[in-house]
Amino acid sequence: MHAATTLAATAAASGQPGAGPVLRILLVVAVVGAVFLAWFLLRGYGDKGNND
Repeated sequence: MHAATTLAATAAASGQPGAGPVLRILLVVAVVGAVFLAWFLLRGYGDKGNND
């Protein structure tokens, strides 16, 4: 319930109707975070078989 209150307060303070801008920012942050996490987890697999 606290998150919904914070989201509503942020939307009201921004002067925009609804929570569209806040959700758009959260979506962009989530996508960038997922890409960074994938890069971090997969970065070590490129050099595994090249140690002849």
